[in-house]
Amino acid sequence: MKLSQRITQLTGGGSDGWDVFYRARRMISEGHPVTELTIGEHDIRTDQSILDAMDLSARQGNTGYAIVPGNDLLRDTVAARVQARTGVPTSRNNVLITPGGQSALFAAHVAVCEPGDVGLYLDPYYATYPGTIRGAGATARAIQTSAEDAFQPRAEEIDAAADGAVSLLINTPNNPTGVVYSLQTLEGIAEVCRKRDLWLISDEVYDTQVWDGEHISPRTLPEMADRTLVVGSMSKSHAMTGSRCGWVVGPEEVIAHLINLATHTTYGVPGFIQDAASFALNAGTDFEEEIAAPFRRRRALAVEILSAQNTIGLVPAQGAMYLMLDIRATGLSGEAFANALLDTHEIAVMPGESFGKAAAGHIRVAMTIEDERFATALKTICDFATGLAESAAAE
Repeated sequence: MKLSQRITQLTGGGSDGWDVFYRARRMISEGHPVTELTIGEHDIRTDQSILDAMDLSARQGNTGYAIVPGNDLLRDTVAARVQARTGVPTSRNNVLITPGGQSALFAAHVAVCEPGDVGLYLDPYYATYPGTIRGAGATARAIQTSAEDAFQPRAEEIDAAADGAVSLLINTPNNPTGVVYSLQTLEGIAEVCRKRDLWLISDEVYDTQVWDGEHISPRTLPEMADRTLVVGSMSKSHAMTGSRCGWVVGPEEVIAHLINLATHTTYGVPGFIQDAASFALNAGTDFEEEIAAPFRRRRALAVEILSAQNTIGLVPAQGAMYLMLDIRATGLSGEAFANALLDTHEIAVMPGESFGKAAAGHIRVAMTIEDERFATALKTICDFATGLAESAAAE
């Protein structure tokens, strides 16, 4: 029996660049003491107060079918949060609650892409982006950014790639690079979207993790509120990765159609999860800063450690829970370096190539272990890189 091309071509064929991650996980299952610096999973669990709110809601009977768009309390809470942070008028009618940010990304692309349309995304990219666009029936087209530009996208390169495109997916603060897009960058992106009549899909799940500069939602820019779909999530801001609660914010007409889509796909998010999310969002910015604090500390540790050597370059670590490290001085690709590091020191990092072509010769380090272990691992990585670079220079 034949399967659809849409499903068989979801990943585009070939390796997805995550072999190092899978190998590290096998080593851990075999009992090796691997230091895990791969994926963006908090090293703290969901706060007990959020779990208590979730438990109370469930025990009070909120375990049946939830209203598909999301309950009014959570939609109102998300809308108020977004409006307070951006100044853009936002009501519950601008909000759809989704089973996590990934579901929101898919829904947004289904909303704006016809089969065969081109959906643009920026390289380096979060691993699911091209597959999400393909899953919506569109053709995924990457636009490479440059390490020499600190991975800030150039408007002219987006414009040059935009023939036949209907959408552009961006992510700031950015995974995998840790870069926060500047106002100048976002204004350039907005100009291209207006000129080319593109929908802008803005993944802002790391908006509470900004260490340098400020997060600017492109929905705030002139004439962008009616062509921007913002994706948000409880996963990173409140350490609720497993709860699967996110949202899309956009024009009322789009949200109305997305509610129809949700009725035929996800059929909503469990009510007790939504009540826990409302509780968490109402805990305020101090609570969000508490969740972000470990990554802020580790970013400072990393800057200190990396400034003491000159082999590894640090891409500006402005936000999110990752470091993008330039290891080209070693003469190895990111994948070769990551494999050698795992073999030699049992430290697992992600090759830059896992996130596209633009980050070749880099590795991504997740700042997701306790401070002292993180500092020790990062020093080991630096020493390892220095040794490789010296060996390469001696040959």
